[in-house]
Amino acid sequence: MSFTLNQLALETGTVVYGNGECVIDSLCCMQNAKPGAIGFITSEKYAKYLTNTEAEAVILTKDLLELSPVPALIADNPRATYARITSLLHPNPVPKAGIHPTVVIDPSATVASDACIGAHSVIEAGARIDKSVCIGANCVIGRDSCIGENTYFYPNVTLYHNCHIGQHCILHSGAVIGADGFGFEFDRGVWIKIQQVGGVRVGNGVEIGACSTIDRGALVDTIIEDGVKLDNHIQIGHNVRVGAHSIMANGVAIAGGVKIGQHCLFGGMAGVKEGVEIADNVTVTGMSMVSKSLPKAGSYSSNIPIDGTRSWRRNSARFRQLDELAKRIHQLEKEVQSLTS
Repeated sequence: MSFTLNQLALETGTVVYGNGECVIDSLCCMQNAKPGAIGFITSEKYAKYLTNTEAEAVILTKDLLELSPVPALIADNPRATYARITSLLHPNPVPKAGIHPTVVIDPSATVASDACIGAHSVIEAGARIDKSVCIGANCVIGRDSCIGENTYFYPNVTLYHNCHIGQHCILHSGAVIGADGFGFEFDRGVWIKIQQVGGVRVGNGVEIGACSTIDRGALVDTIIEDGVKLDNHIQIGHNVRVGAHSIMANGVAIAGGVKIGQHCLFGGMAGVKEGVEIADNVTVTGMSMVSKSLPKAGSYSSNIPIDGTRSWRRNSARFRQLDELAKRIHQLEKEVQSLTS
């Protein structure tokens, strides 16, 4: 697909500088730009790539405009504008409506006439598939589950029973929604399974990455609110609530019963202990462990930077001595205080 710069400005709410009739048909990094392509720069640090650029146009902020030798889109957030243009130039393919002959659909299920269901998928009793839904090959839609309009399942997604997915969602391959939460009680030398009788409710505009899992609730539903974005290999435990427009990078693990506010950001491999509550607008940096509630907005970290092996071993030995050192310091403080009083 291709657009004039004027058309892109109209679609993205930006302002054109220079020739608005130039045609954009591709995206580029400014380091290897080519005619017909548009890229972006976010600060003067990258302005050097503009000097001899072959790009057709660039997206930048107003304060960098004088550095541009080519037509430009002026944006408050060039990267966000670039993101919107990626969807314009490379929209997701629209699958043709239809049900593959190998699909198994229970007679009590409801499937919209314009839905697309790929080979060997299974739609169980009482399930509902709304308008313009696309379900890839080898997916399973469990009993009494429903999928909202314009939602896209890539191949090999499993949606357990009594789970609800909103509109305009994307679920990538290997995602499992509604598996049992990790609930067991130890008694008389054995672990007794606690049946997980809740479900999962996923809002609108949610994206769930490949091989990510969201467990069903023990008694009440696990909730993923509107606009949440989950990367690959993420674990969401039972009865968790993730607030609207929060985002998690790969490998994040959220234990059961956690309540996460809106617009939170979790770096890769971060973890959250069971029952913790996290306020709106909290950032947890990569590989951090959240072991207590975070009632205030802000950025939090708990990871230890990498070090040379010999230095790490020495420091690791000292870590085990911290409690004893703290007691000694406290005793010395008392002795000093008694001498000066």
